[in-house]
Amino acid sequence: MEELMEILGELRPDVDFENETALITDGVLDSFDIVALVAELNEAFDIEIKPNNLVPDNFNSVKAMMALIEQLQDE
Repeated sequence: MEELMEILGELRPDVDFENETALITDGVLDSFDIVALVAELNEAFDIEIKPNNLVPDNFNSVKAMMALIEQLQDE
């Protein structure tokens, strides 16, 4: 979780990722943020986030992102 928070903080230091639960729904993160984030997560966690994983529910909160990362690491 710490590594994820670090990546998010570098991407968007202006966002309170610990408390935000609608990052996509509320438009806090845009498509450019997601593209950059996916690239960072793939490299940092040695996973492959595929197009079918690119749904708002997987990126609306840190908890959702961590669940996606853990799911992909288990595959």
